[in-house]
Amino acid sequence: MFVLGLTGSLGMGKSTTARFFAEEGVPVHDADAVVHGLYDGEAAAAIEAAFPGTTTAGKVDREKLATRVLGDSGALTRLEEIVHPLVQEAERRLLAEAEARGEKVAVLDIPLLFETGGEERVDAVVVVSAPADVQRSRALERPGMTADKLDAILAKQMPDEEKRRRADFVVDTSRGFAAARAEVRAILDAVATMPKRRR
Repeated sequence: MFVLGLTGSLGMGKSTTARFFAEEGVPVHDADAVVHGLYDGEAAAAIEAAFPGTTTAGKVDREKLATRVLGDSGALTRLEEIVHPLVQEAERRLLAEAEARGEKVAVLDIPLLFETGGEERVDAVVVVSAPADVQRSRALERPGMTADKLDAILAKQMPDEEKRRRADFVVDTSRGFAAARAEVRAILDAVATMPKRRR
């Protein structure tokens, strides 16, 4: 089975691109969705123990947690040490189940793929991108997003130009849904004959 890593900075259209892969029948592991699920259950107690006052009724209050860890690299590392192993376990389960079903391709949707060394776990990397002005206007439309918050998030992420340079495939989402969907199909055609390179 060929494993594609899907990544892209905030506001680039990564979730939409992941949906296009899913619509083509490809199993997609959405790391962000797994984290949201963990915050609502399995990881909540450990996060409360590490960051008292960040949960309500057994669920992580994302705003309170973000306030505690944003801009504090030590706190962020502690949070990652709780969450990352659980996310990777969910990822292993999805891949094992997809392999058992005989799937040809699976997608790992990982926002910080390059930043966390995730490219070593995949056979090729798809970077979702758009011009900076498009990215910024999309991101600022999100609820609760401010220019300062956006800048803080982007400062933690590898620059888009570097991601594009390291990508095997780039999906440009600034040209509309039909074009992005066509790029997804072209990628699936291409990987059918590509060698695997996972370590």
